[in-house]
Formats: sequence, structure tokens, C-alpha cells
Amino acid sequence: MPEQPQWLIPSFASPPEWFIQAVSNYCPSSSGKFAAQLLWQRGIQDQESLDTFVNPQAYKAASPFEFGKEMHQAVTRLQQARDRREKVAIWGDFDADGITSTAVLWDGLGQFFNQNADLFYYIPNRITESHGLNCQGIDILAQRGTQLIVTCDTGSTNITEIEYAQQLGIDVIVTDHHTLPPERPSVVAIINPRYLPDEHQLFHLSGVAVAYKLVEALYQELPNIPQQPLEDLLDLVAIGLIADLVQLSGDCRYLAQVGIAKMQRDFKQPAAQRRRPGVGKLLELCQKSGDRPTDISFGLGPRINAVSRIHGDASFCVELLTSRDLERIEQLAQDTELANSRRKSLQKDVAQQVTAKLQQLDLSTTSVIVLEDPQWSAGVLGLVAGQVAQETGRPTILLSTEGINEVTKNTSTALARGSARSVNQIDLYQLVKDQAHLLHRFGGHPFAAGLSLAVENIPLFSEAINQRLRQSLSSNLTSPTIQADLVCTVQDLGKDLFWELKLLEPCGMGNPVPKLLIQNCWFENAWHRNIRDAQGKEVKYIKTEFILRDDSTRKGFPGIWWGHYREEIPPGRCNVIVELDYNSYSDPIKGKKPQYEVRLIAVRATETTVNSTVQSHLSQIIDWRNQDSITHLATQQPILLLETCPNSWDDLRTWFKRSLGEKKQLVLAWKKPQFLSPNQIWLSLLGIAKYISRTGQTVTRFQLCQKLGVSDQTLKPGFQALSSIGFSISSVDRGFIITWQPQAIVSEAQCLQVIEKFLMAVQEEQFQQQYFSTVPLATIQAIVRGSS
Repeated sequence: MPEQPQWLIPSFASPPEWFIQAVSNYCPSSSGKFAAQLLWQRGIQDQESLDTFVNPQAYKAASPFEFGKEMHQAVTRLQQARDRREKVAIWGDFDADGITSTAVLWDGLGQFFNQNADLFYYIPNRITESHGLNCQGIDILAQRGTQLIVTCDTGSTNITEIEYAQQLGIDVIVTDHHTLPPERPSVVAIINPRYLPDEHQLFHLSGVAVAYKLVEALYQELPNIPQQPLEDLLDLVAIGLIADLVQLSGDCRYLAQVGIAKMQRDFKQPAAQRRRPGVGKLLELCQKSGDRPTDISFGLGPRINAVSRIHGDASFCVELLTSRDLERIEQLAQDTELANSRRKSLQKDVAQQVTAKLQQLDLSTTSVIVLEDPQWSAGVLGLVAGQVAQETGRPTILLSTEGINEVTKNTSTALARGSARSVNQIDLYQLVKDQAHLLHRFGGHPFAAGLSLAVENIPLFSEAINQRLRQSLSSNLTSPTIQADLVCTVQDLGKDLFWELKLLEPCGMGNPVPKLLIQNCWFENAWHRNIRDAQGKEVKYIKTEFILRDDSTRKGFPGIWWGHYREEIPPGRCNVIVELDYNSYSDPIKGKKPQYEVRLIAVRATETTVNSTVQSHLSQIIDWRNQDSITHLATQQPILLLETCPNSWDDLRTWFKRSLGEKKQLVLAWKKPQFLSPNQIWLSLLGIAKYISRTGQTVTRFQLCQKLGVSDQTLKPGFQALSSIGFSISSVDRGFIITWQPQAIVSEAQCLQVIEKFLMAVQEEQFQQQYFSTVPLATIQAIVRGSS
């Protein structure tokens, strides 16, 4: 059974009064103290950062030519294609990011090319083709006379397929945001933000945003040709960005903000006057108004994704998002809604079967959950894997072994296909990639991946990926947690707090929806009902409605708990974690009006020990990581400052226990480490050894570690590598003397093996430090406090 998540409340320094006042200027109907606290603890700590975060008009978006020569080459090739009347194909993908990417290029490039005559699009079938370029699809495009393919949301690692297209005389421009290949592919251009520094404002762009930047560049180079304003694409960009769960910072946040505003304005128009009547129809079907990120993440995104999950072919979704034919849109929207209903049913069935299999697992010895079944529908495995990962705190891989036969290298192989989802900042893509020798295909990013492998390899794959995670991180990392962001009362809930917290929207990765802890409260009028399908037949899911009360006010506050029965609510006083929401749905016949309400995330009876609320103040850890200056961050408690990025959980546990022993609050204050490559570190160590051998000087262990940027543990294989090539290392006083003794040289193969061991040790240490520079505070507190 999934273990109960740990409740966490991080301890942060309170924002100064000037900052609270600055935030209150953006929410005149309330004090701004709650939003100020959240913004401060999420790193928004000066006036300029506040203004650009809250107000998109204050933000300066990056030029599309920040992508450098790649963007220039792409624009030049598109201009050539236009001048020569070449046929251009958009190669998209079948998920929401890929569909909106295709729609952006279809509408955007459609201003420069004749749609259907010189410009067309190709969406691979999820079930029969999977993600990325494939040779069969390229053959189809070649038969249509295609001379240029522009990919979106895919293509970076399709080296073989790109070479095949070139053999057919087809040039390729790649726009993508997924993992980069080891070497640049031989394409006209590859526009991928992962080539940029990770602190760049474009680094986190999703596929649709990269496609938009390409169109933006073309608009700037040929400003007199387009008939439609570039801004007409922004609603599509917002849908793809939010549906793809990328980190909403930099240009991602800006594009999502202006795109949601564009979508809301369009939805307010009569259907016949809307720029995108298809988007408006989908919003009507999911009873949303288009003004919230959740309207996309819980409404539009799942519906667009459902089409390929059920039918495989999602090509008509591009037409749904771009057509102005109201009759055609009505039909396509209804088809999308039916696919989503079918998706919910399949997802529910697979989730129940996965739960049954989980009960047979010993989660205490499982780091990565890998489950398989021949009856599972591959289209919904990613959704269920995401649910399981969140519930268990473990990366989850679900595989369908329905006996799919593919011919690879003249051998018919039964392949399992599935999806993987991560949790707790674990780089799942790297974990899967480490087992590439066992896989047929894989692709994705650190938090989600798709893969296929021979059925016979599944046991070995499962064992290997579990062992790899245990080695690289810690089995304790997989403890599920729920982090509350603010403590408030029932009296605080309502319109004013809702609009105050709305300053943080759009929320997403790196800026999660605020979770509120309400203590010592109770439930009244709790009742549940079954939500049935469109025909009123099969029960799809359940919902419990209630009134939440506490001692702060005589008034109760409405709330809902999805997927639970009222009997699951504990009697008496409780502690709850909720999200504040606004339900815009109305039904005059049933007397249903729009209302502010809470969505219950977790509940515990007050007699249950809640780790985050009963521990002493000292057990809270303060997060000042990656701050340019910590002098302005004040705390009234004695602190123990940890300024060096740790290499392991044991290091952190040692510091935490020391803070408790000294009765000081532990403060994490290291900055994201800047690394030399392992090869550069080896050459530096070799240079130091040669210098000391030549001069006869001594060097201390501390000096070596500081100079090389490695730990004492990693220095040991470094000494072994020096010894293997003829250096002798002797202890003298408190240091070392290194001398050259070539007669001790071993074979070249042995030397290379020992040196490689040192390089791997450096790489592993750097991986650990990179991880600790960004791991969520909630995870750190769960692990170090769980072992103290």
C-alpha cells in the first residue's frame, strides 16, 4: 500500500514591510501579506522582480534571435522556400504541446505560404508510430513533393530519420525542447533552448513556445507580408505551455500570462466573432471561462491529449484549434469530448489494476516502480504513472505488453511500450537513458519519458534502474511529501485571499499552486455523489462536498474532495491542507451559482502526529540557496550557515544533527556550483603532481580539494590514477609529497581504467551537487528529519 505522505511546512524569514506594501499595491482589497510571504519565499525579493513577475507589461521578452545562427539559418531557409514556391511540411506531435505547436506553425507560417498547396502538416499516430520522426511518414511527405520539413516539439534526437530525409532530398529544420543529441544533427537549423545556459530566460520554453519564436523571427524579417497580427497566436502558446507542465519562468511565464489574457478576451465574444471558436467550444464543454491556468490544465489540455490516447490519430485537433467553420468545429469538439470521456473510463480501469499490483509490492525496498500488463491501454499509462508517482513518492514506469511486434534488424521482437513519470526532482530521463542498452526506443525529459523495450528485458531493466537510483541518490528520497505553503484560518478564506493568491498565477513547475494549512478545524454537511457519464449511465468518479469550519469565525466555507467518499473524512477536529479555488460553473435550474471554495488535498485527525507542526522550531530548515547576497535576509534565531553544497544525504544529515546539538537553525546558503569538466580536473591534478614532483614542495589534502573542487572521498581515486602512471604519493607532516617514479608504470589499459574510475567519481560527485543545488526544501526536510 502507498505510504502516507509526510506533511511539511518550510520555515522562511518573513518579508520586510516595504515588500508587503509593494505587493499590496497589486491587491488593493487586501493587505497583501499572504502573497508577499509566498513571493518572498519563492525568490521574488525586490521591486523589479515583483513588477516583472506580476505585470507582463513590465517584462522584456527575449528576441527570437537569442537562438543565434540557428534561428538566422532557419529564417533564411524558409525565405528561400517561399521564394521558390517549395512545398513545406510541418511535422508535429500528438500531445497538447505538439498539437498547439503544429497549430502555431500552421497559422503562423500560413501567413507566408499557401496552406494545403505549399504548406501542410503531419501528425504521427500515437499508437502505430509513437513520438518523433519516422521513415514511413517521411516517405509519405516525399511522395507529396516535400522539400523542407519543419518539426515542432520533436526531432532533436532523430538522427537516422533526418539522414533518411536528406537522402530523399528533403531539408530539415528542427524546433524542439527535448533532450539534445550527443552531437548537432546535420540539419539546416536546430532551434532548441537546451543549447542555451540554464539560467537564460528562454531555457524552459516548451515546444509551442519555440515554434512561436520561429514565427516571431519570420514576422520580424518579413514584416509587410503577414495579414494577421502575431499576437493572435498567443492563446495557442499559453495552452501548450501550461498543458506541457514546463517551468513557468522567464519568457514561459510571460507568454502564458499574455496568452491566457488573449484567450479570455476571445471567449467573451459571441461564437461567430471569436478568433478561435474551437477553443471557445472546448471551454464551454468543460464549463470553464478561459481566465485561469487550471482551465487549461484540467480542461483543454486533457481533452486535446485524449484524442490520440483513444484514437491514435489526433490530426483533426489542429483543425479544431484553427478553423473558423462553426459547423465543423461543433462536430470536432463533440468528438474530442467523447474521446475524453472514454479516456477517463480507461484511466480509471488501469488505475484500479495498478493499485491491485501495488498492494503486492514491498515499497520499502522499491525505489522505482516498474509494472506491466498485457491488457493496459498504452494511451493512458502516462496519466496513471503520474498519479502513482505522486501517491507513492517514487518514479513510476508502466508498460503495456500486449504483444506488439515490430521488425528491427530483420528480427521480429515482442515489444512492451509505456510511459514513465518522475517525482521529487529525480531526473528520470537520465535514469532511463542509463539503461539504453536494454531499450528499443526512448525519449522525453527529466520528469516524463516514453519508452519501448523487448518484453524479455523488463525484469533486468526493472532491477537495473532500481539499483541505479539507490546508488545515485538515496532510497529515503522516495518518501512522499505534501508541502503546505501558508498557515491560515477559515476566516481568511474567500474572495480577497483568492485574488491575492491569483497574483502568483500562472502556477506550474517551480511555482506551484499555493497549499494552505488550516489547523483544528472540522467538517459539516459532508455528502458525496457519483458523477456519471454524458448519458447518465456509468459512474466515472466521485466527489464529496462539505462545509469547513474552525473557531476563527461563525461562518463555514464550502469545499470539495474529488475521488473520496464522505465516510473517509475523520470525525471531530482535523488539520487539513487545501487549495483555494473559484468554481465559475452555474446551473440556474439546480440553483447552482459560482462560488469560492477549497479543494481538499489532505486531511488528518488532530490526534495524529503531524511532523511539520509538532517539531520544534529548530527542526525547520531555512532556504537561502542561490541568493546573491544573504546579508539582507534576517532571522531572529541563532543560525548555522551551510555555504558549501553537500555531496550526499549523509553530509546534510550530519549538519542537521549538528544544528540540533548546537541549538541553532540550519540555513542552506550554498550557490549553484560551477564545474570544470572531469577531464579538466584530471589535467589540473596531473599538472599539480608534475609541479610538486619538480619543486619538491608539499601540498595538503585540503589545498588539493579546494583547488580541484572535489571532496576528500573523490580525491582518493585521483591519487590512485596518479599512482597508475608512475607518481608516488607519500605523507609528510600534515601534507603530501609527490614524486615521479616511472618504473612503477602499469599497462596502458590498466592506466586508462584507473583514470576512468576517477573521472566517473568526479562526474558522480558533480551530479550529486547539481542535484542538491535545486532539490526542493520539502524533500530535504523529509529526509534529514526522518533520520534524526
